[in-house]
Amino acid sequence: MSHTAPGPTAHGAPQDPPDALTASEPALGFPPATPEPLSPAPDYARLRDECPVAAVRLPSGDRAWLVTRYLDNRALLADPRLSRRAAAEPGAPRLRAAPLERRSLTTLDPPEHTRLRDLVLRAFTSGRVERLRPRLAATADALLAAMVEAGTSGDLVAGFARPLAISVIGDLLGVPADDRPRFREWTEDYLGASRTGIEDADARLKGYFGDLLARRRLAPGDDLFSSLAVRAPDAAADDADLVVLGLTLLVAGYETAANQIAAGTVVLLSEPARYRALRDRPELLETAVEELLRYTPVSVSGGTIRVATEDTEIGGTAVRAGEGVLPALVSANRDASVFDRPDELDLERSPNPHVAFGHGVHRCLGAQLARAELRAAFAALTRRMPDLRLTVPVEEIDWRREGMIRGPRVLPVAW
Repeated sequence: MSHTAPGPTAHGAPQDPPDALTASEPALGFPPATPEPLSPAPDYARLRDECPVAAVRLPSGDRAWLVTRYLDNRALLADPRLSRRAAAEPGAPRLRAAPLERRSLTTLDPPEHTRLRDLVLRAFTSGRVERLRPRLAATADALLAAMVEAGTSGDLVAGFARPLAISVIGDLLGVPADDRPRFREWTEDYLGASRTGIEDADARLKGYFGDLLARRRLAPGDDLFSSLAVRAPDAAADDADLVVLGLTLLVAGYETAANQIAAGTVVLLSEPARYRALRDRPELLETAVEELLRYTPVSVSGGTIRVATEDTEIGGTAVRAGEGVLPALVSANRDASVFDRPDELDLERSPNPHVAFGHGVHRCLGAQLARAELRAAFAALTRRMPDLRLTVPVEEIDWRREGMIRGPRVLPVAW
C-alpha cells in the first residue's frame, strides 16, 4: 500500500470558501452522473485530483461541500463539529426530498447517540451474530438449492439476494416470516427520491414496529428487538426511540445488504476468472469480501450528510457554521494515496483499510453481521453454483438508479 502525501489542499491554512457555495450556484450537481454502475462516478477521480472539497447542489436544492479524498473523509467522520443532529434540524441542508428523522441513531450526536448506541451494542453482543452464522449458511444454501431445483437459470436478485437479506435482518429483529414480503416496497420507497413515498413508507414502517414492540413485550423471543423491548424500562430509551431504531436497522440491513450481494456478484461474474478464483480458493473469502466492500459502489456517495456547528476547515478549505458536508466514501475507497491500483479488484488485497462501514462514532453497528452475511452468500454461491454465469452482457443489466442506493433490479444468471 502506498502512502503518498495528500495534495497541497490537504494541509495548511484554510482557504476562503469558493463563491460557488456562499454566493452563486455550484457548477456540480449531486449525485454526479454514473455511466458505469460498477464504477464510481468519474467526477470523483477528477475532484480528488483537482478539487477534493467541492461545492455541490443537492437534489433537495440545498448546497453542500462534497469531500472526496480518503484522509479528509476519515477526518470529517471523526470531527464532533460536523454534526448529524444538526443535519436533521429544520432548515438544515439535506440530501433527501424529506427531512431526516430526528430521533434516529444515525442523526444523534453524543451523548444522546452514545446512550442509544450502547443499548444496541449490548443487544448485539453475547454471541448473537455468532449464533446467527449457522442459520445464515443454511438459509443461503436452501435458497440456492431451490433455484437449482427449479431449473438451470433464474434471477439471482429475486431468488437469492433479496430473500437472504430480508431473512437475515428479519431473524435479527424478530420479524415474523409472513410479514417480511411487504418490506421490499417500503424500504425502496423510504430510500427513494419522492417525498410522498418517503413519508408514506416512514409512517408504515413506524406503525409496523410500534405493533411489533407491543407484541414482543407480551411474548419476547430470542431476537434483538425483543432484548431491546424488555430492556427499555431500565434504559434511557422510550418506545419512540425503539420504533425508529427498528426502522433504521431494517432499512440499512435489508436494502444495502441485498444490493451488495447482487452487485458484488456482477463484479465477480463480469470477469469470470474472478469468480473461478473465489470458487477454487475458498481461503480467499475473507479478503475477497473486504475488497468487494471497498470496490463495489452500491451507494451514490457512501456517506450521510453532516452540518458544521462552528467554523472549521476540511482539507484546507474553510467550512462555515451551518454549511452541509457530504462524505464521499465510495470516492475515498478509490484514493490512490491509500490503495495501490485502486481501480483494480484484488481479491487478496491486504491490508484493506476501506471505509465502506464509515468511521468514528457513527461507524456501522451492523458491520460484523454484514460481513458474516456476505461471506455466507459468496461461500454458498461458489459451492452450490460453481459454473455460475451471466446470461446477458453486463451492459444490459437493468440497474436501479433512482435514490441513494443502487443495485441490479434483475440479475439473469445460469448454472
